Amino acid sequence: MKRYFTHFSYFAVLLLLLFACKSAEKSLKKGNFDDSVIRAADKLKSNPGHTASIDILKQAYPLALEQHLNDIKQNKESEDLFRWEAELESYEKLNRLFLVLDQCSSCAKVVDAKRFAQEEKMARHNAANVRYKEAQTLLAIGDRESARKAYEHFEVVNNILPNFNDVRERLDLAYEIASFKVVVEQVLVTSRTYQLSNEYFQERVNEYLQTNKRLNKFVRFYMPEEAANLKIQPDHIIKLQFDDFVVGNTLVEKNTEVVISKDSVKVGEKQVGRSKTPIYDKVTAKFTQNRKTVLSAGLLDMQIMDFKTKRVVTQEKFNGEYNWMCEWAHFNGDERALTAAQLRQCKSQELLPPAPQQLFIEFSKPIYERLTSKLQTYYAKY
Repeated sequence: MKRYFTHFSYFAVLLLLLFACKSAEKSLKKGNFDDSVIRAADKLKSNPGHTASIDILKQAYPLALEQHLNDIKQNKESEDLFRWEAELESYEKLNRLFLVLDQCSSCAKVVDAKRFAQEEKMARHNAANVRYKEAQTLLAIGDRESARKAYEHFEVVNNILPNFNDVRERLDLAYEIASFKVVVEQVLVTSRTYQLSNEYFQERVNEYLQTNKRLNKFVRFYMPEEAANLKIQPDHIIKLQFDDFVVGNTLVEKNTEVVISKDSVKVGEKQVGRSKTPIYDKVTAKFTQNRKTVLSAGLLDMQIMDFKTKRVVTQEKFNGEYNWMCEWAHFNGDERALTAAQLRQCKSQELLPPAPQQLFIEFSKPIYERLTSKLQTYYAKY
């Protein structure tokens, strides 16, 4: 058994090596020289004398080197303002290949891998510098659209070379000019009974708006206190308030009917001579079904106002409702007159409805969904 597993492991490794070799060869034929180099080098790490991988590496690396150097030459001759980024990408790929081959001792005997560390460093600096200057030019224009373009450029700078010059501060400044500022005012309900529930609803709305990546990158929402502290001049003001709501309207329905058993059942006995004979007949019962429905509903008014003109740019109302229901039953008479389903109903009991605060939360859930969906659609264009 031990020998069997040893042979099995040997063939498994052999198959893996063969597959990897074929993959490297396939990549070479497709012109994917980088992938071919990486696969061949990976094979040679585990099997330094693997002839096929050596042959593939001898062909693939010079071709990959030539391909990237040609790309770099073409980029240098390009008039594209951001040509340094393409050059940087080529040097990154070349240095990635160097690292792969440098970590494979047997690969050094096959090819002479070249490193372009200084070239990559220079290309990275130049790429960041060009983007930074373009962003500065746009930022100097001072309007929102230009600031948004500047912000995108500064983001690229920070990705290419983190902390280049004062890019962090520039990002903050560009965003400040680029952002569309919205203050959200939510009117508290006056009832103490529902104050906590209304606060829960408001907190959910505020949390949604603060994580505004779901809306628009450049739309920023503020609470009134926050806007006042930061001395924000908003573009829009959103006012949310419940026009009306009702919680706990109770409707009780009762339905009583006389039910008769489907089949005749034993209802007694009669004496016939010396023996007793059972008496069969259909039986009845008075079956009463009860249903209690507690109705809760509300209507939220949303107004979006332009801060400068004080004009309402859009208004919409969102309704929500929640109906809690409980059913139970009881009977008088012979239970054999009832069906199995009716008997199960009779085992149910009347339950207490949720507390008013919870009912408020429940009917506000669909309002929350409709409101946030509307805001997402509305502010996507800003």
